[in-house]
Amino acid sequence: MTTFQRFPNQPPAPDLNALKARISALLPDIGAGAAQRERERQLPHEAIARLAAAGLYTVRIPRRYGGPGGSVSDVIELLLQIAAVDSNIAQALRPGFAFVEGLLLAQGEGAEQERERWFARYLDGAVIGNAGWELGGANGVIAARLVREGRHYRANGSKFYSTGALFADYVSAVALDEDEQPVSFVLPRDREGLELVDDFDAMGQRLTASGTTHLRNVRVEASEIRTRTVEEGKRTLVTPFLQLFLATVLAGIARNALDDATRFAREHARPIKHSTASRSVDDPYVALAVGDIAARAYGAEALVLKAAASIDQAWAAQLAEPAVEQAAIEVAQAQYLVAELALKAAETLFEVGGASTTGRQHNLDRHWRNARTVANHNPRQWKAAVVGAWQLKGTRPPVSGLF
Repeated sequence: MTTFQRFPNQPPAPDLNALKARISALLPDIGAGAAQRERERQLPHEAIARLAAAGLYTVRIPRRYGGPGGSVSDVIELLLQIAAVDSNIAQALRPGFAFVEGLLLAQGEGAEQERERWFARYLDGAVIGNAGWELGGANGVIAARLVREGRHYRANGSKFYSTGALFADYVSAVALDEDEQPVSFVLPRDREGLELVDDFDAMGQRLTASGTTHLRNVRVEASEIRTRTVEEGKRTLVTPFLQLFLATVLAGIARNALDDATRFAREHARPIKHSTASRSVDDPYVALAVGDIAARAYGAEALVLKAAASIDQAWAAQLAEPAVEQAAIEVAQAQYLVAELALKAAETLFEVGGASTTGRQHNLDRHWRNARTVANHNPRQWKAAVVGAWQLKGTRPPVSGLF
C-alpha cells in the first residue's frame, strides 16, 4: 500500500477569485514534472495533497458552510487549467468533486448532517477517493457484500478502477447488504483490511491511481453508512457532471498538446531538408500544424465551458426535469466532439517535427495515450445516437451512468 501525503491546510481563501489564484499559482511547478512523472511512474501524491490543502475541493461548498459557493463552471474552469498541465491529476480529482455534487443534491433524512460533516472535512483539506467498478459479470453488477455484525458491519469484496484512492484520506465504496440492496459507505483509508493496490496497467492515464481495492473483512461502523439520498431511477445532475469532468480532462490534454507542440517547435525541431525556412517556427507547415492544434484546443475548451453553463442553468431552474435533461444532452454533445478534437490534437503534435518527436525523453506520446484512455471510458457512438434520437423523436436519454 502506498501512503498518502497531507500538507498543512491553508486558511480559507477570502473569496472565489482568491481561491482560483491560489490554485493557479501551484500549476507551473506541477506541470514542470508531469512528463517525467508519467515516464517513470511516479504517482503525484504531493501535487494532489497541495491542491487539497489549498482548498481546491471546496470550490462548490456553499458560503453557509464556510466555502466560496462557486458554480460548476468555476470547477470546470479550474479543472481545464489542471488538466492542461497534468491530465492524470485532473482525472484523479473526479471522485472527490463528484462526492461534493452528491452532497449538494442530497435530500431526505440525514442529508444535512452529511453535508455538515463532509464539507467540514473538505475545508480541512481532506481527499476522497473511490473504490468503484468490479471485474467479472455484467457492467455495474456488484458482488461485494456488507453483512451486519452486532452494532457494526463487515465488508468483503474487490473493486477495480479505484480512481484517486491511493491519494485519499477516505475511500468511498458500495456493497450489497443482506437484502441484496446496494449500500454506500465511506472508510478512512488506514482501516484494517482495506488494501489499495497500484496495479492500474492502462496505456494512458497511468498515474490516476485507478487500481484495485480489496475489502478483506473490513469493519464498517453504522455511522459510516451513507443515507440513500437520491431516488432510484431518477435523473440526477451528478451524472452529467461526471461525464463533463471526463470531457474537460480531454480538453486539457488538447491544450497540453498545444503547449508541447509550441515548445518543441521552438526549442528542438529543425526544418526539413527541402524547406525554405531556416528555423522550424518559420516553416509554414509547422505553423499549420500548430494552428490546427490550437483551434482544436480552443474548440474543446469552448464546448466544455458551454456544457458547464447548462448544468449551472439546471441548478438555477431548481433542478427542473427539462433543465436537467437538457444538461445531459449538452454534455453528451460536448463529449462526442471533445474526444475527437483532443485525439486529433495529440496526433497532430507529431507533425511539428520529424522522428525526434517520438523520442522517449520528450514523452510526447503521452498526450495521445492519455486522450485515448479517457475517451474509452464511454463509447462515443452511444452519445451521438442518444442525441440523435432526442432530436428526431424526442426520445429521452437513458437514466444511467453515461448520461
